[in-house]
Amino acid sequence: MRNHLPYDFTIQSLGECTTDSPLNVSFFTSDSKRVLFDHFLPDKDDLRKEPDAAPLSVELAGPRDKIFFEPIQTKAAIVTCGGLCPGINDVIRAIVMELYHRYEVRNIIGIRYGFRGLIPRFGYELMELHPDTVENIHGVGGSLLSSSRGRQDIVEMVNALKRMNIDILFCIGGDGTMRAAEALTDEITRRKLNISVIGIPKTIDNDLTLIQKTFGYDTAISEAVNAIRCAHVEAKGAPMGIGLVKIMGRQSGQIAAGSALAQNDVNFVLVPEVQFDLEGENGFLAALEKRLRHRHHAVILVAEGAGQEHIEPGQGTVETDASGNPRLKDIGFFLKTRIEEHFSRLNIEVNLKYIDPSYMIRSVTANASDSIYCSALGQYAVHAGMAGKTGMLVGLMQDEYVHLPLKMVSSKAKLDPQGMIWMRVLESTGQPPVLKN
Repeated sequence: MRNHLPYDFTIQSLGECTTDSPLNVSFFTSDSKRVLFDHFLPDKDDLRKEPDAAPLSVELAGPRDKIFFEPIQTKAAIVTCGGLCPGINDVIRAIVMELYHRYEVRNIIGIRYGFRGLIPRFGYELMELHPDTVENIHGVGGSLLSSSRGRQDIVEMVNALKRMNIDILFCIGGDGTMRAAEALTDEITRRKLNISVIGIPKTIDNDLTLIQKTFGYDTAISEAVNAIRCAHVEAKGAPMGIGLVKIMGRQSGQIAAGSALAQNDVNFVLVPEVQFDLEGENGFLAALEKRLRHRHHAVILVAEGAGQEHIEPGQGTVETDASGNPRLKDIGFFLKTRIEEHFSRLNIEVNLKYIDPSYMIRSVTANASDSIYCSALGQYAVHAGMAGKTGMLVGLMQDEYVHLPLKMVSSKAKLDPQGMIWMRVLESTGQPPVLKN
C-alpha cells in the first residue's frame, strides 16, 4: 500500500475524561470515529501484498460526551499571532461564544499582541473576553487582540500560563505559530502540567500541509478578483494596454492560482514554484510581446515570491523578518520597470497600470464562506480543548473537520507545478507551460 510511514496522527491527551459534557446535542463524536487519510483506492497489487493492512486515518473533530475539564473551574486564553488575515475576529468570537454559552466557561482572557503578551517585560495587559466583548467584532477586520511576529522564550511563556492558571490556550496563526504551539506543548508535557494547547490554522496563503483550506483564503481570492477586474478594464481601455497585479502569498502561489481561476481574464500567472526567464526567445518578455502583437492587451498576475532570483541576482544573504520569513523584494515594481524598458527598446508604446492590493486583501472582513469556516473552526477547537486534547489543531480534510498533531502541519505546502490546479491555470490563461530558454 502507499507509504505513509512519515505520518503519525496520534493525538495527545491530558488524561481520562470523566466529566459529563454540558452540551445538549443530538449526538457526540467518539475518538474511535476516523477519517481516511487517503481517499483513493489502493492499487490491486498493493492489496494482494498487504490484505490486512489498516488504512491510515485521522481523528474526527466534534463534541465528546465526556470532557476533561470541569467547566466552572476552567480558564481559557486566546492568542493571535503573525500577519493579519480575514476571519481572525470570527474565530475569536466563535471560541468565546462556544465556551461561554455552550460549556458555561466564565473565565476567558485574550493575550494581547501575540506571544509577546505572555512575556512580562513587554507589560501588555490582558483582555477579559465575554459575549458582550466579542458580539460585533466579526464585522471588523484585523484582530481584536492585535498581533506580533518574532520568537519568544518558550519557558517564559509556559511560566506565564502556569502563573495565570490557564487550562486551555487557543493559538490562532500560521506555520510559525503552529511550531511555537508545538514547542509550548513539549515544554508543558515535560513539566507534567495539565494545559491544553489547541491550534487554529490562519493564513491567507493557504500553505499549511495536509490542511484542505486555511481560513482567510476564500476572502483573499474574492478581494484579488476585484483587483484583476480593474486590471482587465485598464488593459482593454488603452492601446497595447497591460494590467499588472501583484498578489500576496509569500513563497506560495496558491492565491495567485486561485484568483486566476476565479476570474478568467488573466493571461500570465507567475508563481514562486515555477521559475521563468525574463529575456530570450522563450522567456516571459518574448511571450508577452507575442500576446500584445496578437491581442493588443494583457493581464499579468504575479505572486509576491515569484522571480526573486531576477532581482539582485547572486545576492549571498537573504534578509528575514522577526519570524524568520525571507524579506521579499518587490517583484511587481521590478517587472513593471523591465516590461517598460523592453518595449521601449522595441519602440513600442505600451500603457501599463500596476496594481498592488496586498494589505487591502488581508485587512478586510471575512466573506460569507470564510465566516462559516471560521465559526466551525472555533467551535471544534473548543470541543477539543474541553476534552483535554492537546498539541493539535483543528482543520479541514476530505471535507471533514479533523484533529491533526501540530508536528504534522507545521511545514509549508507549495503549489504543485505538475498538479491539477496549475494545469487548469495554464488552460485558463493560455500562457506557455514553460517560460524558460
